[in-house]
Amino acid sequence: MATSNERGLRPGVYAATMTFFQPETHDLDLETQKKHIVRLADAGLSGIIVMGSNGEAPHLDRKERVEVVKSVVDALNNSGHSDLPVVVGASAPSVRETVALCREAKEAGGSHVLILPPSYFTAAMTPDTIFEFYMEVAAGSPLPVILYSFPAVTAGIEMSSDLLIRISKGHQNIVGTKFTCGDTGKLARVARAMDAKTPSQPHKPYWAVAGLADFSLQALVGGASGVVAGGANVLPKTSARVYELYRQGRIEEAIKVQSLLSEGDWPHTAAGIAGTKAVLQQAFGYGGPPRSPLRQLSTQAADSVANAMREVLKFEKSI
Repeated sequence: MATSNERGLRPGVYAATMTFFQPETHDLDLETQKKHIVRLADAGLSGIIVMGSNGEAPHLDRKERVEVVKSVVDALNNSGHSDLPVVVGASAPSVRETVALCREAKEAGGSHVLILPPSYFTAAMTPDTIFEFYMEVAAGSPLPVILYSFPAVTAGIEMSSDLLIRISKGHQNIVGTKFTCGDTGKLARVARAMDAKTPSQPHKPYWAVAGLADFSLQALVGGASGVVAGGANVLPKTSARVYELYRQGRIEEAIKVQSLLSEGDWPHTAAGIAGTKAVLQQAFGYGGPPRSPLRQLSTQAADSVANAMREVLKFEKSI
């Protein structure tokens, strides 16, 4: 069984995985969780992100978060994928709570933690304050820290490339950044400054990844280590195919698959977590509801999303 130190980050495609709930009670559905994780790992993904935005982390209590992480680690260990990194979302408004979540992530078997900047007291979150937050968290976390750039869920707080580089150079326990902000220029600047891993140079020290499937190839061209994608829950093989074609230098083929992926990823992404779960239910027989207050899609809306993804789902199942 791999330890957290053996689950090293590598270039590639990672799924920002869902959390699954029982349809009637909305209690955790850990059996479906394990089934899903094995499907993703078998599809050739390079790692798993758990308890992130797609995982509905704000809707789970701390005990439930630990249960989900343990179930993911167990599923990987028991299916021959014990070397895959398990990155755990561990964001909280205070340093104390964030470090506590980092410790729980390690105890549950996680390999790294993914942390948003604090945003509740938005006006007080100056670049210096954010820098000090990450320095304190990095010093207290028993797991390596990955920065999380996602202004849409942090009250619009935008960490510039200069700030991300400053934070990344500020503590040796900070090892990467996830760019769900969609700013490929920012990603390229940070990747260059931090000497990021790439498909051809996997042993570089830093991990800089796109945060959406629909700009995977663009990010790779700009120096990214790979992508963390919610779309990889539904389309893991298609997502991995873009990466592999790029790694092999088959750029024209990569462009074609990326175009299909970008078109097909949008319908369920636009419909949110409920949309992704609805497509999983229709295409793969599991998915279930999001947890309240999020609402399950109507049958008509779910059919519309699945129909819009028909071409890419056909490709996914053919490879």
